[in-house]
Amino acid sequence: MRRRQTGPSRMPEGWADMSKARILIADDDRLVLATLSASLKEAGYETLEANDGAEAVELCERHHPDLAILDIRMPGMDGIEAAAKLQERTGTPFIILSAYPDEELVAKATDLGALGYLVKPVHAHGLIPALEAALKRAREIRDLKESRHRLISVLEGDQVTSTAVGVIMERHRLSKKAAFEKLRGHARSQRRKLTEIANELVDAVELANNIRDNLSD
Repeated sequence: MRRRQTGPSRMPEGWADMSKARILIADDDRLVLATLSASLKEAGYETLEANDGAEAVELCERHHPDLAILDIRMPGMDGIEAAAKLQERTGTPFIILSAYPDEELVAKATDLGALGYLVKPVHAHGLIPALEAALKRAREIRDLKESRHRLISVLEGDQVTSTAVGVIMERHRLSKKAAFEKLRGHARSQRRKLTEIANELVDAVELANNIRDNLSD
């Protein structure tokens, strides 16, 4: 009779070729922790292991994993508390792990930004696809945030540059185009960014105005 396999399930063909990430697993059940970690390592992931929420937060702050799998029920700091701390301190994306489905916990986890909710027992054939989906979603969210930050920086830079151009127009009685060329030429001569020169000019004007206002009081 063929002996039944114990331990982690064998990975389906093709998973070993996927780009892998660093995953933190937090669970106070040593067997669950060891089994999940072994399954992920077999699939090619790098893993970090925590026995409670506090340790999970500490490891995320030190090692910056790509995703955290957090058990709901842990002594001390539970999974929901740990998730909240991670959002405050590191922004680490996370999946919630639980022994049973609970609508209230699902709602709390969702409000905190959970990218998935897994119910034990979790096997590799269910864990890996959920993990990959969460990682893909996390990358999409990160890219959106980066795009938003770049857009804000551009808009803020444009606003400062426009203000600096206006100052030059007024002081030197130039057209908008001529004032912009004068500002850009100065930036090029110093081999610096246009926005840096514009910021310095606007700051200098604001300082001069403040001094003038204080002297007139």
